[in-house]
Amino acid sequence: MEKRIILTGGGTAGHVTPNIALLPGLKERGYDIRYIGSYEGMEKALIEAENIPYDGIATGKLRRYLSFKNITDVGNVIKGFSEAKKLLKKYKPDIVFSKGGFVSVPVVRAAKALDIPVIIHESDMTPGLANKLCYGACVKACCNFPETLQYLPEGKGVLTGSPIRKELLSGSREEGLKFIGFDGQKPVLMMIGGSLGAQHLNAALREALDDLLPMFDIVHLCGRGNLDETLTDKPGYVQFEYVSAELKDVYAAADILFSRAGANVLCEILALRKPALLTPLSKLASRGDQILNARSFEKQGFSMCIEEEDLTKEALVEGLKKLYEDRDVYIKAMEESSLGNGVDVILNMIDEIVNK
Repeated sequence: MEKRIILTGGGTAGHVTPNIALLPGLKERGYDIRYIGSYEGMEKALIEAENIPYDGIATGKLRRYLSFKNITDVGNVIKGFSEAKKLLKKYKPDIVFSKGGFVSVPVVRAAKALDIPVIIHESDMTPGLANKLCYGACVKACCNFPETLQYLPEGKGVLTGSPIRKELLSGSREEGLKFIGFDGQKPVLMMIGGSLGAQHLNAALREALDDLLPMFDIVHLCGRGNLDETLTDKPGYVQFEYVSAELKDVYAAADILFSRAGANVLCEILALRKPALLTPLSKLASRGDQILNARSFEKQGFSMCIEEEDLTKEALVEGLKKLYEDRDVYIKAMEESSLGNGVDVILNMIDEIVNK
């Protein structure tokens, strides 16, 4: 008998790419897969590119602060719940897997109303509001950080790590160097700031180029619209807005990383055993989850951390130099970690619940 799973999650790439990482394994295990997201969110294009049937529902963001939109968005959430319930009745899935984001809340609550088991996954150290609203409806809550377990409902929390796309683990250093245009004579520093880039990190790295280039060849993934044309021909420095198919090879070519501290990129760093200097998004621009993520990785001995307010040119240069000198210590700590790619752990959990 065919098994069916509904995946949900959206709003940012971080709420979608872990779902995409599960697709090959789910197909191998014989699941019919469908996705429920928002009408026109970024998840729609990402999922349709994977040839997975997609349905959109209404969604609203519930804000932690006073806003008139909280009132209007309640209507959207109620509408989304009704639409999700109709879709779940139509498709009759055996299980729902949610990666979070506000589009997932109506789907998860509708699944609970129909007695469909739900697994949710929390990427950050402290749970976001969307996932908090789903705890009562899930049978298991997966997480990336040991510290997160204390925030999860008793008996439901499972430390799994995040699902990582299998192709990221199969990169070639030789192909990566060839793609970037480096000869491999110097160690490679890679900066990655996320799909939209990281303005503060971009500026800090470029300011420090003349001090860093004698030590490293540098590949800079700077985000859409953030190329600096004045640096196009600078020897030893190559910049891309983003890299897609070749990302696995660029990762393989990198000796150390300079990065933001979003949960998904941290899980990639851990799975790939790449020493990293992390500069988390400031608490002034977020709820502070990246700061907690970075501190956890620093505490576990996986990475170094410089907070944004302390990111001077001198601190960056000294930090990256020390990171490279001590790289074997960080690699050893990551190799000794029980966490890595969460794909198999989560797939086995899905099977176990469905087979009950």
